[in-house]
Amino acid sequence: MAKKLLLVRHGKSSWKHPGLADHERPLLKTGIERTARVGKFLLDNGIKPGLIVSSHAVRAFETARILGGVLGYPAHDILIESNIYYYGSDGLFDLAMALPNDKEVAMLVGHNPAMTQLANIFLEQKLDYLPTTGVVCVSIGTDKWEELPMADRQVDFLITPKMLET
Repeated sequence: MAKKLLLVRHGKSSWKHPGLADHERPLLKTGIERTARVGKFLLDNGIKPGLIVSSHAVRAFETARILGGVLGYPAHDILIESNIYYYGSDGLFDLAMALPNDKEVAMLVGHNPAMTQLANIFLEQKLDYLPTTGVVCVSIGTDKWEELPMADRQVDFLITPKMLET
């Protein structure tokens, strides 16, 4: 059975409190609204993650929590991986390869530039940057995450909040 990997950049965050450390910055109201809109798109397209792994940064965890809420994934089951905040694309790729094989659909929630760099490994048309709450969904033709480098891979979709505006 194929795997699905969802690469998610955190939602639009606030710079309003200059005294906050970068990892403590929360989502803006627009970031919350846009994240919920993307979550509805995922739900409407039958995406149900068996695992959500998020950076420890407030804006990333809030994004994961909102998406999880829309998709019926409990917030207390979100796995916090602090290293996502520091990882480059190689670290994120290694994290994906180490995901538990009993999870068919996994979502990684993190930061640029690493998310864009990882997405560009799979995308034919490369991105300059993955926008906030941008999602790249990749189907992987294997039942073992560790086979990700050798497996057939196909991008199912790239979605951003701007694409969902009516």
